[in-house]
Amino acid sequence: MARLVFMGRLEDVAGTGEMSVAPGPVEQVLAALDPALAVQLLGEKVRMALNGQLLTDMGGVILGRGDELAFLPPVSGG
Repeated sequence: MARLVFMGRLEDVAGTGEMSVAPGPVEQVLAALDPALAVQLLGEKVRMALNGQLLTDMGGVILGRGDELAFLPPVSGG
């Protein structure tokens, strides 16, 4: 299994801090999620990190067994 990790407000949207998913292309993994959650995860300002490395482009990313994909919401503050 691979693991999705939700940070900040995305944890509230997902209803959990993390979930296990079947390995495969990121697009396929997101398509299997609740549509409302998938829309939030694909938001323009949401960043993704695969195994601790920030992704600049999720195109072609394939989750393997044991991989962790973290979703990082935009940071606000002042």
